[in-house]
Amino acid sequence: MNFKTLGIWAVIVLVVVAAYGVFSQGGRAGAAGETSYSQLLKNIDSGEVKKANINGDMVKVEPKAGKPYNVNIPANSEDLVKRLEARGSEIVYQRGGNILLSVLFQMLPILLLIGVWIFFMRQMQGGTKGAMGFGKSKARLLTENKNRVLFDDVAGVDEAKEELQEVVEFLKDPAKFQRLGGKIPKGALLVGPPGTGKTLIARAVAGEAGVPFFTISGSDFVEMFVGVGASRVRDMFEQAKKNAPCIIFIDEIDAVGRHRGAGLGGGNDEREQTLNQLLVEMDGFEANEGIILIAATNRPDVLDPALLRPGRFDRQVVVPNPDVMGREKIIRVHMKNVPLAADVDVKTLARGTPGFSGADLANLVNEAALTAARKNRRMVTMHDFEHAKDKVMMGAERRSMAMSEDEKKLTAYHEGGHALVALNVAVADPVHKATIVPRGRALGMVMQLPEGDRYSMSFDMMTSRLAIMMAGRVAEELIFGKHKITSGASSDISAATSLARNMVTRWGFSDELGTVAYGDNQDEVFLGHSVARTQNVSPETMMKIDTEVRRLVKGGEDEARQILTEKLTELHAVAKALLEFETLSGDEIINVMKGIPPVRIEDESNKMPTGPVASVPVSTGVVA
Repeated sequence: MNFKTLGIWAVIVLVVVAAYGVFSQGGRAGAAGETSYSQLLKNIDSGEVKKANINGDMVKVEPKAGKPYNVNIPANSEDLVKRLEARGSEIVYQRGGNILLSVLFQMLPILLLIGVWIFFMRQMQGGTKGAMGFGKSKARLLTENKNRVLFDDVAGVDEAKEELQEVVEFLKDPAKFQRLGGKIPKGALLVGPPGTGKTLIARAVAGEAGVPFFTISGSDFVEMFVGVGASRVRDMFEQAKKNAPCIIFIDEIDAVGRHRGAGLGGGNDEREQTLNQLLVEMDGFEANEGIILIAATNRPDVLDPALLRPGRFDRQVVVPNPDVMGREKIIRVHMKNVPLAADVDVKTLARGTPGFSGADLANLVNEAALTAARKNRRMVTMHDFEHAKDKVMMGAERRSMAMSEDEKKLTAYHEGGHALVALNVAVADPVHKATIVPRGRALGMVMQLPEGDRYSMSFDMMTSRLAIMMAGRVAEELIFGKHKITSGASSDISAATSLARNMVTRWGFSDELGTVAYGDNQDEVFLGHSVARTQNVSPETMMKIDTEVRRLVKGGEDEARQILTEKLTELHAVAKALLEFETLSGDEIINVMKGIPPVRIEDESNKMPTGPVASVPVSTGVVA
């Protein structure tokens, strides 16, 4: 029970005790009735009083005949006692109980004010310990026996684990490095996109080394009071010294480590004072031996250069999104507690999720398990994983969306055009699935499955992509006429234009403009300075760029028109199959083009073709 809860309960108890005292006194008076003091003296003199219970300034009288009654008596009751003794009445003294209750009742307002003051002070301090705990560190200590994580629990980041293995070896055996005059890096900065497992890797380092692990967020240092952040940094390192060797992990360090001088306060605000203290603690006059600082951020570009220099963060460990082998390992880790059906192929799942982070893959496995649970299955099937993948990447199916038959027919030909051109261009990823079931903002889509992770594209692949993107609009024009073309190709046109512009201005695929990087006459403002991304261009050059972009997009459109004109019969067959079955796998599309209709077993697990789904627009080829 923390201090706040204890204080609240103490106030509640005092209120109850005081109320009991008040009501108990009032209850006695009300129950027995009250009599005047003069009448009491007359009753004593007449011998009517059998017993008197004296309690402070109150006496409860039990007469020889009748009901008991209460009488308020003066503070000096010696005369009353003498009269009772003279008449042989029984006397009982009860002192102390009501005095304490009376004192507590009188002090209750003061105690309530003190409790409210302590409550608000603790709220302003952010829950720090003690009434004067402004500058106390909020770092939490995780020992090796609590939630221990090892390198075996971290998958898909082998290079990062190798970089940090040396830190683990130093913490286990410092003398091994010190004999040769070597010094362990004081800090390691984990850099990577969100969800790649930076925090998990840091905990694995502490778990492997078996040392205490302090964890804190960068935002925990900054408070409303000036100097609190710097004080918390000092206190954190003091705690670490007492537990050395140990690891301090600061998550989202960019919250406190941003470039100094970038603000409007003259460079002397609370956050910069906190950063200055952190710099001194990491590499100042006093060496912090046995303390290794690990930090994580996805914005290394905004960190102060003094924080990144050798002696502070000596190493920058990149934690990227995993490759296909890493994704397979991560999926297997998250599948440990999931009962799997025999048709689940982890390799295929990994191949179909390019660009996924560790958090994305964990979410994918969880969604698949939830999907299977909703359908009352005992095991998670490949269909569940595919359904979860579609839901995560493209949104839930909108089967309740009311589309007219004309819109469905147009969408079927649009997506059929994409699929048909993708199967006939020079270089393209294999078509995995085509569907006219609305998902997210798309009325339908064609998904292509890459053979493996791709980090660059050739010119042939880019021009093929342009043809695939423009194929939907071309199919609408060929089948329904130019006057009935819809706005459904807006995202295709935007993506094709962007790709063509990059080909001309960044990648040097224009003989007219050459291998020169051209900008768009817009500057980026970073840290108060204007930094041009690329050289500015003249109006004449901009006209040439627009002409080249138009030429490339028009070339893709012409290629798509040529393919679809030659394959018009196949286009009708694919569109008809999409209208009937709504979703077709890549193999089914090829069979339909050959005149072989799809065969479906009316079983829920077989309604959707099995296999992976890739949906990153440029690299994997989702076309809506």
